[in-house]
Amino acid sequence: MTTTVRLSLRSKDETAADSDEGAVRRKLSVQDGAPVYGMMGQPYAFPERVLPPGGVEEYRKFRKEGIRTFVLWVDPHRQQLLARVVTRPAPEGEAPTYEILGAAGESLAVVTRKRAFTGGVRTRWTVQQAGGLSAVGRKGSPFWWLVWWLILPIQTALFLPAIVVGGDLARTPRRTKWCLDGRAVLDWADNTTLAVTDERWDPRVTGGLVLLLKSWDGLLGEPWDRGKTPEDGIPGETLDGAKN
Repeated sequence: MTTTVRLSLRSKDETAADSDEGAVRRKLSVQDGAPVYGMMGQPYAFPERVLPPGGVEEYRKFRKEGIRTFVLWVDPHRQQLLARVVTRPAPEGEAPTYEILGAAGESLAVVTRKRAFTGGVRTRWTVQQAGGLSAVGRKGSPFWWLVWWLILPIQTALFLPAIVVGGDLARTPRRTKWCLDGRAVLDWADNTTLAVTDERWDPRVTGGLVLLLKSWDGLLGEPWDRGKTPEDGIPGETLDGAKN
């Protein structure tokens, strides 16, 4: 059976019910079946970035180096911790490696991102879940990458006019599929939703993966963790007393 994990902002109706203005603004929702436009599903986690001592500017500086630090809450008021996403230390020049941790700090999965032309033509995401489940996904299909490269000269000519008068350019291919035994078990298709067709994947792992994928949204994209406002994040030191 397919389930869909989606990252989105909470609706005005949802935030209107908040008892405090500092509640988490985003949510991860899950629904049964393939992605359906307009159907948001049931919220099960509320994510935000974790800010270092230097605050937002320091986080934005670190993220340019591939560093990501997120927290997932059970509720928007940060009463209970669900999971964390942290960046493992890596030698300079090596692919960023992320670890998804449970509320008690146990390792749930390791996610590695290798950018294009480093061990392969396409960007490669490897997800290794604790217990042995592992899959590799490659960004974009060879066909759509060929099409994109063929229209690149046109894109280049339209770049400056698009900036001056407004308009969109064609994004690089983004769809990423992870396959096991010849079938897709994870499918990042529309840049906000992940279709999960294998029930062995931990929802905390798929949620963490969605946050990582959307944080690497590309040059023309809108990474969810790139905001400049300090309210859009939580200082790391405040997590020490978080309930599991």
